[in-house]
Amino acid sequence: MPCSKFLTALIEIRASSASACCDSSLSERAARTASPSLVASAFHLLLVRATIANYTLKIVPFIWYFSLVAATLHCMAGQQLKDLIAAYRDRDDLLFRRAVQVIIQEEEGKKHVALARELKRLLASNGGPVVFDEIPLPEPPRDRDSSLPLAEISAPRRSLSDLVYPSDVIDELRSIPNEVAHWSALDAAGVPRRNRFLFYGPPGCGKTTAAGAIATELGRPLVTARVEGLISSYLGETAANLRSLFDYASSGAFVVLLDEFDSLGKLRDDPTDHGELRRIVNAVLQLIDAYRGPSLIIAATNHPQVLDSALWRRFDGIVEIPLPGQDEIAFLLFRLFRGEISAEALHQMASELIGLPHAAAESFGFAALRSAVIAGRTHVDSDDLQHAMRETLARRWL
Repeated sequence: MPCSKFLTALIEIRASSASACCDSSLSERAARTASPSLVASAFHLLLVRATIANYTLKIVPFIWYFSLVAATLHCMAGQQLKDLIAAYRDRDDLLFRRAVQVIIQEEEGKKHVALARELKRLLASNGGPVVFDEIPLPEPPRDRDSSLPLAEISAPRRSLSDLVYPSDVIDELRSIPNEVAHWSALDAAGVPRRNRFLFYGPPGCGKTTAAGAIATELGRPLVTARVEGLISSYLGETAANLRSLFDYASSGAFVVLLDEFDSLGKLRDDPTDHGELRRIVNAVLQLIDAYRGPSLIIAATNHPQVLDSALWRRFDGIVEIPLPGQDEIAFLLFRLFRGEISAEALHQMASELIGLPHAAAESFGFAALRSAVIAGRTHVDSDDLQHAMRETLARRWL
């Protein structure tokens, strides 16, 4: 098989477990006739595609065979292979991104432009992180006045299956990463993407956690904007900081969380405003309205009533995250106590926590578990539960 046809065939491989066997046999046959550098390039493409499709374990024999070929020909750095396998094993998206970036740079150095472009497209079209130009990830911009970073980058661990919300809320949240996976198809059909969302609800109900879970589902970093860093004491600097943050969001595929969004989007008719607030809101309106980058923008607020009415229209989707009901609280406690407490007792405790946020239920559960551990016990008893309940109800949550 000529090299060009070999490469074309690999690029056309579909990322599905059903095609793994035929992919390996095709590659093995082609590898016998391809040049050493093309063998390594083909391996790069197929391994990245396999990892994205989450079926690497199904083609381990093929990976072992092809890695031996590549190692024998000295065409692929062993560290890249180790990093990719380790990233898959540990679900380390940052390590995976770095290893793929090295591969792409190597392919670009070999003038395999089409292959490098295909690798980049694969990452983006499968809803995973796209490759950034810097390794490690570029530092977020800083406020010129205070030198504080405008955002913090993290890799959340919770997924949507870890969240305890009503089913309709879970469905709304799941639709977001599901839709991102079809962005390429939407673009081709001329249908606008939805990449600007507003989460609102009482404090402690998990809006930040929900944004982090979406980042986990997408395999993207969570970029949390620091309000204290965004807001500057100098005239006009806050708007400049916002522009810098949105420029950063356009530099790669992130989930950008604008937490405490009400601090930036207050009503413009606020009688205490002296003009700067109006300029900030106008800047937010323009930036959100114009944003068409690869990141998801999620704004979260505990106080939707203070948001400027014009802001609501700028979001593609709005998700209310309400206080948990008795069933949600009971299920959350069931998971915390690992099924060691009867359903009747759990519902009784949940009835005492109705009207409080998820954070209160979690605090109650952890307080009881903490007392048991400190006392040298492996199970909570009634004294632990009673003490934890008194402690929880005594606190102000809303």
